[in-house]
Amino acid sequence: MTGAPHIDAPDMDACRAAIRTGSRSFHAASRLLPASLRDPALVLYAFCRVADDAVDEGHDPVRAVLHLQDRLERAYAGQPHDAPIDRAFAAMVVRHDMPRALPDALLEGLAWDAEGRRFATFSDLLDYAARVAAVVGAMMCVLMGVRDRDRLARACDLGVAMQLTNIARDIGEDARNGRLYLPLKWFDDAQLCPDSFLRAPTARPEISAMAARLLHKADDLYHRSSAGIAALPLACRPGIFAARHIYGGIGGALRAKGYDSVTQRAYTGKAQKLGWLALSATQAGLSLLQPQAATLHARPLQETRFLVDAASRDTDTNRRSQTLIDAMARLRARDLSARQHYLAAYRRNA
Repeated sequence: MTGAPHIDAPDMDACRAAIRTGSRSFHAASRLLPASLRDPALVLYAFCRVADDAVDEGHDPVRAVLHLQDRLERAYAGQPHDAPIDRAFAAMVVRHDMPRALPDALLEGLAWDAEGRRFATFSDLLDYAARVAAVVGAMMCVLMGVRDRDRLARACDLGVAMQLTNIARDIGEDARNGRLYLPLKWFDDAQLCPDSFLRAPTARPEISAMAARLLHKADDLYHRSSAGIAALPLACRPGIFAARHIYGGIGGALRAKGYDSVTQRAYTGKAQKLGWLALSATQAGLSLLQPQAATLHARPLQETRFLVDAASRDTDTNRRSQTLIDAMARLRARDLSARQHYLAAYRRNA
């Protein structure tokens, strides 16, 4: 965009550092992105990574989400917080005309995390994956100048697949931190008590079967996403294929461990990542010779349709969703209650 603000070099360096330490899989894949996309993509991922870490690892996730809302308000008003990632994000928003509804969706997903929300059904879990992962795929498309519904839908498929892979890999780690993302109906079907599992996470065939179900669905979505990647601007294809293969490789590592992500963690090595980078570059070249796959035109998941609408500008991207408004109101009420409780305790002990 002509006249759009420039990202200062020190701010860009801070974004690169955040990704280098916080998301090694994306950092590896980003090496294959064209220079025109790599830096704004790193800014986007850095902002999302820092926001996610503040909610997951901070001592007060409610306050972290409320602070993120303020950061977004200021970034979109052109008055970002005086911090490198915020300044870079605000410049990226203007330069690429990023619809506000997209980072708002991420905000809502993180609000659900701060509430400790659980998911009754698999569709409910997909609602969450849409907000914390598919939205990143939609925003990446915006950075590439891709606004048509088919390619946006496939980008959302890829984001959901990655999130399902992460959830399958982290079942034990999440449980030990008091978090549960597996659908409660699956526990009912397996005649297991989710609270008992959280109190004492143990490797059980039923839990491994749940991890396998997540990866099976992720595989379907990785397959659908490939048609969208092959239709992206040519220079962008190797990097996105790399992300698809690197995250898919995490699923393969988990399968090799018998789907046990409670007592051990699946990971991939540097040599494997290098192999997937080479494969991705080759696959991107071959995509020029292959016919367009029919799966490119598959309907978006019902749970990600709102993201496709927003990124393609088929809806009012400035209107706040009611579910986001409700989630933030609950967090503000919880924060106020916690402050009042603290103040009352302070007065009693004064």
